[in-house]
Amino acid sequence: MADRVHNHISAVSGKLKFGIIFTSLILVIEVVGGIMSNSLALLSDAGHVFVDILALVLSWYGVRQSERPSSSEMTFGYHRVGVIVALVNAISIFAIAIFVFYEAYQRVLEPQEVNSPLMLSVAIIGLSVNLFVAFWLRREQRENLNVRSAFWHVLGDALASIGVIIGAIIIMVTDWFIIDPMISGVIGIIILFSAWRILKEGLEVILEATPYGVDVLEMVEAIKQMPGVKAVHDVHVWSISAELHAMSGHVLIDDVPVSQAAQIRQGIQDMLRKQFDIEHTAIQMECHECGCDDLFCKLTFEPDSEETAKEHPR
Repeated sequence: MADRVHNHISAVSGKLKFGIIFTSLILVIEVVGGIMSNSLALLSDAGHVFVDILALVLSWYGVRQSERPSSSEMTFGYHRVGVIVALVNAISIFAIAIFVFYEAYQRVLEPQEVNSPLMLSVAIIGLSVNLFVAFWLRREQRENLNVRSAFWHVLGDALASIGVIIGAIIIMVTDWFIIDPMISGVIGIIILFSAWRILKEGLEVILEATPYGVDVLEMVEAIKQMPGVKAVHDVHVWSISAELHAMSGHVLIDDVPVSQAAQIRQGIQDMLRKQFDIEHTAIQMECHECGCDDLFCKLTFEPDSEETAKEHPR
């Protein structure tokens, strides 16, 4: 299991590094092409590409950090570094959308003449490389929130390149410069939707919400159907990272030998892994009912009054 996870992380890291190299190539081409063609659209897109590179670098860093082992100071490891990076990327995508809307407004007020053939050529190159990077990351982005944020950065820039291409063609044919800000506005809306999805998913992980696709009530019923299980309570299900889910709970069983209780627990763990994609479990086996029999026990803090009085005298 550990070797499989390590190999997967190494593969993702390698793909992100190639993505950084190819996207840096786009940046150089668009900056040079934008200056030579006097195209503000290309220079604006170059700014998007620069943020894409930052997103890819941060994603690569997050993936590498998640590989670090747990320690006495970080008992869950560094998996949530990737989630934090994804949130930062999502916020930066919002910033890109605002920049796109601002530039679109400026272009409506003052349309500018550009070298449309050169603008078209550079945009086609940028689109080709962006699509290649997005295709390169397509599989990993389904399983990793951090990579998904970088993927949407790249895909958003590909959409921007398409807008530049369409605008360049229309300008070549009609000299209708107003089409450029119109397309940019549509691109900005698409970027906003992608950012919201990433931000929402990342916040759910940080808030330790129930993972998407896990029905807790269905999961509890499945546990109750396991041989030897009498009841389940004090259940908590959350995500350590977007792709690593965890569960803790109390399971009531008969007063049986430890070896038999271990078999029951192993059966529950196997079922949770196969049916609900929950890899990490902390199950407390009980043969007597405890004070809390609610399915979801409320987490409370009740300090000892005497100790509190000593530590905080009036």
